[in-house]
Amino acid sequence: DFVKAEFDDGSDVPYVPPVTLNAGAEADWGALALGAKLTRLELPSQFRCAGSDGYLAWLDSLLGIRETANDEFDHGAFDFQVVDTATELHERIEALNRPANRARVVAGYCWDWNSKRNPDAWDIDIPEQGYQRQWNLGSDGSLWIIAPESVEQVGCIHTCQGLEVDYIGVIMGPDLVVRDGRFVAVPTGRSKMDRSIRGWKAAAKRDPASLERVDRIIRNTYRTLMTR
Repeated sequence: DFVKAEFDDGSDVPYVPPVTLNAGAEADWGALALGAKLTRLELPSQFRCAGSDGYLAWLDSLLGIRETANDEFDHGAFDFQVVDTATELHERIEALNRPANRARVVAGYCWDWNSKRNPDAWDIDIPEQGYQRQWNLGSDGSLWIIAPESVEQVGCIHTCQGLEVDYIGVIMGPDLVVRDGRFVAVPTGRSKMDRSIRGWKAAAKRDPASLERVDRIIRNTYRTLMTR
């Protein structure tokens, strides 16, 4: 049996769950077992976001993933807007989706998947904004981004990796907040159903340094969402 590791395709800062094993070693072993020749290639960049390394570098700087020289956004490269509510965001994305069905809404995994057991339940419920939507986790799988009616729902890190649209709307959850002008990761803001940081409290008691990994996963989740 092979171990399936989960990475964001081509990213130099992959989204890595805490239990991910050495996928490279597993691939080597599998190739040898099958008598196949394995060739390794280096991927120095990716054609994500129209191939704009400048945008990716700016985003890394903004989210606090790494220091870059791109600390100012190039307004001529992309249409990047910030809105006040998830309701307004979703309305804009639905309008942008009508011409070609290439716009979707995603969010940090900060809300429980209530509709898994009750199809009529709301998952993302923000009462103060009058916003109620369901996750798209069970009906379309990896095809949610092209399913015609899925624009009404919300995708997450587990369903959108490797996919790309013309317009993406990202709902920032309480797991990444702004304090003193900088993004701060708040693991308690994640849904307990999210396995990517499951057990982080116990791990932090055993080894406080493990919080750095949790911090990296949270920040890189939004990097992945914002580069669809």
